[in-house]
Amino acid sequence: MTLAVGREERYAHSMYEEFHVTDRWSGEVLNCCWKGTMVAIATRHADAVDVRFDVNGRPMWIALPLEAWGRQKLLTGKVITDQLAAQIAGRFLKQLVQEGYDSQREVYTMTVDEVLSHLDAVVAEAKALGEMPALPLGASD
Repeated sequence: MTLAVGREERYAHSMYEEFHVTDRWSGEVLNCCWKGTMVAIATRHADAVDVRFDVNGRPMWIALPLEAWGRQKLLTGKVITDQLAAQIAGRFLKQLVQEGYDSQREVYTMTVDEVLSHLDAVVAEAKALGEMPALPLGASD
């Protein structure tokens, strides 16, 4: 007998608010957990949306350039939501780890093309699952 799988469990295995990934170099299994999203205007002389993850308890920031929001709106007429930004950043982080990222860096910056490419992939994955998962409310440290 097959039991129905709840929505949260389905997404936990395929989307990017919280996921496990194996470090390419060390073989260590890393727990990556979304902690928050903030607009960072000129803090690093680059306007971006910064998405924070904890990677085995250490902070990791993925910066998505604000220009990607404008490009997406211009190309498709659709916007990148906070929910999508977290998914895009999580997918990018997972790819970084799998490809052998520098674990000492705390900030990685995506290009506009990377944002749009990961956006397309996240939307395709969400469509295959039936819908985009909601971000957890009140993420705790």
